[in-house]
Amino acid sequence: MSVKYLGFSASIMLLASSAIADGDAASGEKVFNQCQSCHIVANEAGEVLAGRNGRQGPNLYGIVGRIAGSYPGFRYGDGLLAMADAGMAWDAEMLVSYLADPTSFVREATGNKRAKAKMSFRLRNAQDAADVIAFITSLSPAAGN
Repeated sequence: MSVKYLGFSASIMLLASSAIADGDAASGEKVFNQCQSCHIVANEAGEVLAGRNGRQGPNLYGIVGRIAGSYPGFRYGDGLLAMADAGMAWDAEMLVSYLADPTSFVREATGNKRAKAKMSFRLRNAQDAADVIAFITSLSPAAGN
């Protein structure tokens, strides 16, 4: 299946690109409190840098630059697996859009109107999403490493 990622929506992408430029890691640390029941940020050595050992979602360490649906040992839904098969790598803008509405994002990205995301949580405020991504990125290696 090929990914037809054309953008989640013009308005969200516009908000996302302006918010990402202003993402604040300190504010994002507070926003991450909403994420830590399902996600952690743990480095290669297994040291938990953020979170409470949440295991419902994949480790977010190095998420920017990672192929969607590719964290080892996590059972992804078909939508993210289709994105992985297409080689779609996360960037900050895509993550802001995903956080706004995961299922709509996956449907748009895959071109499959029946695709679903396992993540039901939504972070609709683009600035909060940009901040949490800035926080996660500040704990992670540079994209592509």
